[in-house]
Amino acid sequence: MVPAPRDSASLLPRPFRVTRIRRELSDVSTLELEASDGEGPVTFRPGQFTMVYVFGIGEVPISISGDPAKPDVLVHTVRSVGAVTRAVCAAKKHDVLGVRGPYGEGWPIEAALGRDVVIMAGGLGLAPLRPLVNAVVSQRDAFGRVVLLLGARTPASLLFSREVARWRARFDLEVRATVDAGDLTWNGDVGVITTLIPRATFEPATTTAFVCGPEVMMRFAAADLVHRGVPPDAVFLSMERNMKCAVGVCGHCQFGPAFVCKDGPVFSYSRIEAGLRVREV
Repeated sequence: MVPAPRDSASLLPRPFRVTRIRRELSDVSTLELEASDGEGPVTFRPGQFTMVYVFGIGEVPISISGDPAKPDVLVHTVRSVGAVTRAVCAAKKHDVLGVRGPYGEGWPIEAALGRDVVIMAGGLGLAPLRPLVNAVVSQRDAFGRVVLLLGARTPASLLFSREVARWRARFDLEVRATVDAGDLTWNGDVGVITTLIPRATFEPATTTAFVCGPEVMMRFAAADLVHRGVPPDAVFLSMERNMKCAVGVCGHCQFGPAFVCKDGPVFSYSRIEAGLRVREV
């Protein structure tokens, strides 16, 4: 049975004005948006997404990458890979974009209270995890050890390099990064992100892990975390695949019995482990 849509107002994009654009990588930009309809800011939970609409071109789901403590500014980090995302990345200051949302189930931060936290981000996967990192840092005393493991193809493709440097400078975070291929400037680890897990300091049985990145990376990372002893229901992944309508009506993002846009994009590994092993799903 196809679930009923939400109220019609949630399907109408609100106008948001671009207030700042920052180039992160050659094909990745971060846009800061502010509501221009007088209806107030968008409050969101880390891990949620919005549908960003470029008038005359179309809309696309994009994870929110800003700070949940600063709802007046809606932040999106976007890779230019298709017609809509190219148009989003080409936006200029004062341009108006449409925004629907926020939608979806976010990162269950409450599940990590009092526990060690492992955050694993592959490539652009750090963008949906950035609000989570901000939330954890803002209430750092509520958690045990906090480990941030980052992976990228090259040193030049590491996202949010300045912010990562600030996280590294803290004494209460363990930050490790690896790349697939180093260069003459890189003196860090080289290899896939899962090679960082054995060297990270955390107590597996009392750890909650949050993982986002390419799906194959998440599949192996989650399996390795569980192999080390992290409970499967304490490992959370953000799927972010094939979302079109954001309200579970169109069926494009169906993943087994679930809809990624409505029931996710964040799922526990125990819930979707079987589906991750099936290539056709």
